[in-house]
Amino acid sequence: MESDKLVCKACGSDSFTTGQVGGSSSQGNIRPIGSVMTFGSSLLMTFCKNCGEVASIKVDNPKKFK
Repeated sequence: MESDKLVCKACGSDSFTTGQVGGSSSQGNIRPIGSVMTFGSSLLMTFCKNCGEVASIKVDNPKKFK
């Protein structure tokens, strides 16, 4: 997705940035189903700087789910 020029579906802007949900604490992290003792991984979201429309959601560390 980074190699393609993103255009917002909602407002037509081409100005995007990436933010993170979760992190060093487990709050906001995605965890494997049924696993309450793991910290899981944060989520990275690429979103429009103009209107906030989310273009991409990506798990930061998918290896924690193998």
